Amino acid sequence: MASSREGQLRNAASKRPPPRSPSRSLRRSTLPRKRGREKTRRLRVQTPLAQTTTCRYLLFLKPLTPALPEEGFLLLWGKLMSTNRDGHIRLTSHPGHRTPGRFPIRWGAPTARERGPVIGTVNAGPDRNAIGAHGGSYALYRALAVSSGALNPIARPDLSDTMPVVDIGPFPQWAEPARIVSLDPWGHRVAADFREEIAEGVDIRPSIAITKARLTLPELDRFFDQGFIKVDGELVHSARDVAVTKAAIDPVWYLPGIAERFGTTEDKLRRTLFEQTGGMYPELVTRPDLSVFLPPIGGITLYIFGDPAALADPKRRLACRVHDECNGSDVFGSDICTCRPYLIHGIAECIREAQQGGVGLIVYNRKEGRALGEVTKFLVYNARKRQPGGDQAATYFERTECVAGVQDARFQQLMPDVLQWLGITKIDRFVSMSNMKYDAIVGSGIDIVERIPIPDDMIPDDAKVEMEAKKAAGYFTPEGAPTEDELKATVGRNLRDF
Repeated sequence: MASSREGQLRNAASKRPPPRSPSRSLRRSTLPRKRGREKTRRLRVQTPLAQTTTCRYLLFLKPLTPALPEEGFLLLWGKLMSTNRDGHIRLTSHPGHRTPGRFPIRWGAPTARERGPVIGTVNAGPDRNAIGAHGGSYALYRALAVSSGALNPIARPDLSDTMPVVDIGPFPQWAEPARIVSLDPWGHRVAADFREEIAEGVDIRPSIAITKARLTLPELDRFFDQGFIKVDGELVHSARDVAVTKAAIDPVWYLPGIAERFGTTEDKLRRTLFEQTGGMYPELVTRPDLSVFLPPIGGITLYIFGDPAALADPKRRLACRVHDECNGSDVFGSDICTCRPYLIHGIAECIREAQQGGVGLIVYNRKEGRALGEVTKFLVYNARKRQPGGDQAATYFERTECVAGVQDARFQQLMPDVLQWLGITKIDRFVSMSNMKYDAIVGSGIDIVERIPIPDDMIPDDAKVEMEAKKAAGYFTPEGAPTEDELKATVGRNLRDF
């Protein structure tokens, strides 16, 4: 009987699910050092020590002071897998399923610490306070790297020496909750504002990075040759390469503000985002207490010509172009649109303004094909070229709507946020003919003094269809909109002629 009873107990024990790993994925233990008190918050470099074969734990040693390893090390260890049991997938979470997080987000607070960090890392446990994951659309590639074993899922970035090359802000607009709703205004200051929390093991990541670069663009030669811009040894160097400050910005959406900007309710916005992404983010509907969403979309790149501090100074002149991505033209020079020529013209205007004591700014938004995508854009190209009568300016937008169901999905309501982040209150030369961009910027409280159209000699022949159609639809043009007969007479290249 005893033997039978022992066998039953062994069988019951073998069927028990394995214990969950603790919600905190890392534990810490300070190793002795030679002198001084323990500085457990000064963590920079992580060095893998060992991975056990049975429990799948990873050990790390982090020097307390990287430059002085003799001061001692911090031992960190944690499970390689998430808190889910093997064979168990947690589909979503709900309010109140665990203790309240330590870092509530108070959008629009006057300081970073009062506002709180945005934590979207999947291994953050109860500290996680945002829906989605850091990195925008690249979060999916991170998942592939983890799935293939190329990336340790608990790896954390070492943010040493990654701080911005120039200071941006803070500006009064950052403390107005409705003024900036599509990016984190404090996203570039994470390593400084939350240094202590990061040192303690909280996985807080920047959503903005600021660095410097030089641009080399052969199309600028015509502007040099005309004397429009010049080599000055500071902004423009001897090889005609241009010095810039540039920033990369990942989207961070404050859902109540996004809903208000689009004139809808937050509940409707959350449900629509959930449904139209195929249920990708169930926490949009199950976690109304989480107000921040990290959407898997492209971000923004800024190119600043001249002194970045001049952007927020209304006494300094500012030339600015807001440009939406067009891979075919911007990168490969496709002549069916004016995107690259207008971008080059905008860069030349920015350089000239900076050389005259002002500053220039290019805002490059990842909104390929009017945010409809490149596949849809190419389908529209074919439909335009094959329609009866050829590719006419008169039916330009109609063919787009027939394929995509809408003429334009960029919805410029969110576009001015990045200008508000930079502290801009006035644009002296707006290098754009777009009525939608103009209306959105002016509607956000930023003054535009002058609008600069693209020169006629920079418009490719096949792109005249697009340009005339946009003028007729409301684009700014000094000479007025084309007539109906002029639209019908503007016909692009036939598919047989490529």
